[in-house]
Amino acid sequence: MTKHIIVNQEQLELAFSIRKTVFVEEQHCPIEDEFDSFDDLTSPCTHVLVYYNEKPVGTGRVRQVEGKAKLERICLLKEYRKHGLGKEIIALLEEIAREMGCVRALLHGQTHAEGFYEKLGYVTTSDVFKEDGIPHVKMEKTFQ
Repeated sequence: MTKHIIVNQEQLELAFSIRKTVFVEEQHCPIEDEFDSFDDLTSPCTHVLVYYNEKPVGTGRVRQVEGKAKLERICLLKEYRKHGLGKEIIALLEEIAREMGCVRALLHGQTHAEGFYEKLGYVTTSDVFKEDGIPHVKMEKTFQ
């Protein structure tokens, strides 16, 4: 397993392909809701890729929002879940957040993944709400 910050358009397209597979095809999110103005190498956002056996299998991104790091678009291809790779994506996004000077991170986690994020130190800070038709909760973490 390796993890990398995305630095070129080819890598960004790999991340988009993973997101399309997971969010659009698997979870039925509208494609127009999945991609936004932060999906550009010049945006104030850092994207990452995780590889397993040299194959890109997971992605996520982080940006600063009101002094906090907002972790977004975190996903893994279905066949690569439950191998600790999600934890690696979060670790890299948190490392980037710290380098940005953030001491807190927030995310909108799908309710089925709430336990996963709790194990990584995130605390639920909202009631359940729908985002792209999927139940989510807001979660936050203060870095040590």
